Amino acid sequence: MKNVILIGMMGCGKTTCGRLLSKTLGMPLVDTDELIQQREGCTISEIFDRKGEAYFRALETEIARELGAGSGRIIATGGGMPLRAENRAALRQNGVVFFLNRSPEEIYDSANLADRPLAQQGRADFIRRFQEREPVYREAAHYVISDAATPRQAVEQILCQWKGAE
Repeated sequence: MKNVILIGMMGCGKTTCGRLLSKTLGMPLVDTDELIQQREGCTISEIFDRKGEAYFRALETEIARELGAGSGRIIATGGGMPLRAENRAALRQNGVVFFLNRSPEEIYDSANLADRPLAQQGRADFIRRFQEREPVYREAAHYVISDAATPRQAVEQILCQWKGAE
């Protein structure tokens, strides 16, 4: 069974939807940010502070290769993981990729972004970052999930597409 890969901006609901999908499909959830934190023994903010963003991105690539080689998982990626072509290719090799497309304004205004190092420069910077990333997310995705008012609605859309992709 292929992996279900969830991509999108930080705070868009990848982990929440991943948990719901895991329960519904009976597949294990792997949150790449959580996996990196477990392996490094510290938070992402601490990784950025101590070793820098380049080090963190290298860890993401390692995780993308590892998880992409397997199957049968729900994978909630960090917001920046799809930005590298090698990560996109690794994740797509055994997966169906869903872009959770939520308005950056809505994300910034509603999500808890206090522990997200790349969300600390204010609302305008967050929106700019989304605008830079959106074309990459769209290119990486097999399916774009938009206009879901709740995580449950997003999961219903994913499940409809997933059944057709399997």
